Amino acid sequence: MAENDLDVGLADFEHHVIEESKRRPVVVDFWAPWCGPCKSLKPILEKLAAEYGGKFRLAKVNSDDNQELVTRYGVRGIPSVKAFINGEPVDEFSGALPEAEVRAFLDRLLPGPSAEVRAQAAELRDAGDISGALQKLAEASMLDPDHVGIRLDATEIMLDLGEADEARRLIGNLPDDADPRVPKMRARLQFMGEAGEDQAALDARVAANENDLDARLKLAHLYVAAGQYAAGMDQLLEIIRRDRSFEDDIGRKTLLSVFDLLGSDALVSQHRRKLASALN
Repeated sequence: MAENDLDVGLADFEHHVIEESKRRPVVVDFWAPWCGPCKSLKPILEKLAAEYGGKFRLAKVNSDDNQELVTRYGVRGIPSVKAFINGEPVDEFSGALPEAEVRAFLDRLLPGPSAEVRAQAAELRDAGDISGALQKLAEASMLDPDHVGIRLDATEIMLDLGEADEARRLIGNLPDDADPRVPKMRARLQFMGEAGEDQAALDARVAANENDLDARLKLAHLYVAAGQYAAGMDQLLEIIRRDRSFEDDIGRKTLLSVFDLLGSDALVSQHRRKLASALN
């Protein structure tokens, strides 16, 4: 444990962090005894350092006692976690994240046997080769059968394709804290289930009657389920503009649920402004 989880200061930072990071990732936790969130994050980091069995080193720096390090690495608030590889900081986060998000942060630093194949799948997906991406994800899953991220990559593709049953099978009984994407995917599945009709039929309804707000609502659900968030939110805004009272203000309520799904996203900021304008 001492080799994988230790307290570090200015005198031994070079040895325990900079030099060690040339052999394996080193995660530095800048904390202080008076910091409440630090007391939540520190046990999570210590638990994961033990669980990962030496794949990374956890170096804990008391910020009060090491102001020179705080200044050197631009620590502006604590807890502040910085990851070092090959002597350089490569990633970081601030605040007391839940365990699932800390684990995801670590997994980005620690590529497993499937990492290269998974990366190839992402490249194929970005290039529009969905079948090739799914084939690569299947190969990655064979190399790393228990990797939650691979399953979720495939689930995301199924959601984009509108394949609800396969997406539901892939996500299975994964707990929401297994990965930050899980609750978002479950929300997308719920939106998909509420659409009820295919896009072509709904588009035809709107084309025939622009005030068919039921069709617009179902289209919004389909768009959000498929990850086309801007298009979905635009339909909801149109419902609000045309009839705020439709189904007890369902347009606004659904739009707020999409905001919750996306969190702090640029699209959310943009559509919050549009919502404020529509409500005036």
